[in-house]
Amino acid sequence: MDGTDTTALQQLQASIEQQVFGKRSVVELAIICVLTGGHLLLEDVPGVGKTTLGLSIARALGGSFARVQFTSDLLPSDILGASVLDPTGPAGPQLRFRPGPIFANVVLADELNRTPPRTQSALLEAMNEGQVSADGETRPLPTPFLVIATQNPYELYGTWPLPDAQLDRFLLRSSMGYPDREAERAVLRGDARRDLGTAAVTPAQLERLRATCAAVKMHREVEDYLLDIVAATRNTPALVRGVSTRGAEALARASRGLALLRGRDHVLPDDVRRIAPFALTHRVQARAEGTAGGAERALEAVMASVKAPV
Repeated sequence: MDGTDTTALQQLQASIEQQVFGKRSVVELAIICVLTGGHLLLEDVPGVGKTTLGLSIARALGGSFARVQFTSDLLPSDILGASVLDPTGPAGPQLRFRPGPIFANVVLADELNRTPPRTQSALLEAMNEGQVSADGETRPLPTPFLVIATQNPYELYGTWPLPDAQLDRFLLRSSMGYPDREAERAVLRGDARRDLGTAAVTPAQLERLRATCAAVKMHREVEDYLLDIVAATRNTPALVRGVSTRGAEALARASRGLALLRGRDHVLPDDVRRIAPFALTHRVQARAEGTAGGAERALEAVMASVKAPV
C-alpha cells in the first residue's frame, strides 16, 4: 500500500465523517464493504443516521443513491423494475424496461424486515451476483454496488425475521447506536456539510483500492487461526448452526479490508479477532432461541477458546 492509496482512503473516510458524526466504527465497516464488494446490515431503531450514512457514502464515491422504504405491500418489481408500455416508440407503442431503485450505486433498504420474504428475496441475486434478472433478461448493476439494509428489532410490531439465505449475503452486521453528547450537539447545530461538491475518490482510485485490498496477504498461520474459529463455531454445544464456507470467506475478505484501513499489506490475527463479531454473529444460530444476545455470547466464548498465533 503506497501513499496514493493511503491518501485516497483518508479522503474517503473524512468525506463520510463530515456528515456522520461520532460513528467511526460504523463508517469503517461501511468502507470495508465498499473495498470488498460486500453489503452492510444495520439493526437499529429509526432516527439514528442510517440514511445519512448511505447518502454520504454515495456522495463520497460520486455515485447514485436510492432509498427504498420496505413495507408489507411492496412488490419485487417495485425494487427491480418492470416493463412498461411506451407509446412514443418509433415503431409504435412497445414495452420498455424501466429500472427500479436497485440500479443505484448505493441502495438503502430501509426496514427490510417489514416486508414479506418474497420481496426480501428480490435482493438475493443483486447482492450476490451484481445483476438482476427481470422479464427474461439479465441486467448488470452499476459498479460499485452497495446495499445498506436496516432492520428493526424483532420485537417491534409487523416484522418478518430475515431468512438465513438473506442474512448470509451481508458481509457485516452492526448497529449505529445513539451518538455521544458532542456528536448529537453537532447535529443539533447543523454542522454537517450538505453539499460535498466533488467525490472524494475517482472511479479509478476506487478500483485501485479494491485491487490493493484483494492483494492483502494472509499468511498460513493467520489463515489457520481463521479456520480454527470457523471450525469451533460448528462444534460448540451453544450453537445449533455454525459458520458456513461463505461465512469463512466473508471473514477473510473483511479481515483484509480492516488490515488495509490500518495501513498494512498483510492481515494480523488481531484483524481477524476484531472483525469476527461483525462478520459472523448473523451467520450462527444460538441453541437457546429467543435469549437476548445468545449468539453474541456464544461467539465470544468461541473466540476466547481459540488460541491466536504469536
